[in-house]
Amino acid sequence: TGDLAAKAKATKTALVVGTTGLDDGAHRALQDAASVVPVVFAPNFSVGVNVLFHLAREATRLLGSDYDAEIVEMHHRHKVDAPSGTAVRLADVVREAKGVGNDALVYGRQGQVGARKADEIGVMTLRGGDVIGDHSLILAGEGERLELGHRAGDRGLFARGAVRAALWTRGQEPGFFGMEHVLGI
Repeated sequence: TGDLAAKAKATKTALVVGTTGLDDGAHRALQDAASVVPVVFAPNFSVGVNVLFHLAREATRLLGSDYDAEIVEMHHRHKVDAPSGTAVRLADVVREAKGVGNDALVYGRQGQVGARKADEIGVMTLRGGDVIGDHSLILAGEGERLELGHRAGDRGLFARGAVRAALWTRGQEPGFFGMEHVLGI
């Protein structure tokens, strides 16, 4: 990704990147390219997932600290990273909306973990079968629960979102953008 970013900068070609798990050097290369060309970076190009991020931010903000947040993601048995980049982004969205730090994130639970801490955000990972990608946010309050989710049934949706992002870069000024910019949310 770093080499691709350097080539995009040198050739003044807009860049759309969906690779997750990048090291700091690759992130710096993308930021550097964004000084010359538009760069759209997203952990997931699904339009629906990006709307989920927006809804999650708003729901978390509106419901406030009286609601506990849990994120559950599931992918096929061959996926090697956990949690997924999409789940990590969803956790960041919720964390930012709650105004808490990374220490609020709890990845899985096992054993005698004690009572839930205030503003804790649970992130659970499931792997099995041929699941393309399921992501859910559960906001649980006293006597009620709100669930927001997205289920990918076709891998083509990621390509359609990436094409939409690429078309959006036409005529854009240089900068570092996400799908929220592409979608106007």
